[in-house]
Amino acid sequence: MRQVFCAKLKKEAEGLLVPPYPGEKGKWVYENISKEAWGMWQQHQTMLINEKHLSLANAESRKFLAEQMDLFFAGDDYEKAQGYVPPSE
Repeated sequence: MRQVFCAKLKKEAEGLLVPPYPGEKGKWVYENISKEAWGMWQQHQTMLINEKHLSLANAESRKFLAEQMDLFFAGDDYEKAQGYVPPSE
């Protein structure tokens, strides 16, 4: 099991098996984002795609999602799905 210090979760965690994107961004995610945090992003990305009716065939949609992914992993203020309330623990 490959370990990384996850930039999102701020702890050592299981890393991804392969880079999820090509190029430098994929390399950065592979080296700095855990499998758990990547799963969190995938769920969030799906909500954004559905709510905003984004098409991954559209370059502007892909650019928006890439920007949101950067904000999400940095812990900055990223776009939330309108009306979504995360489950309470």
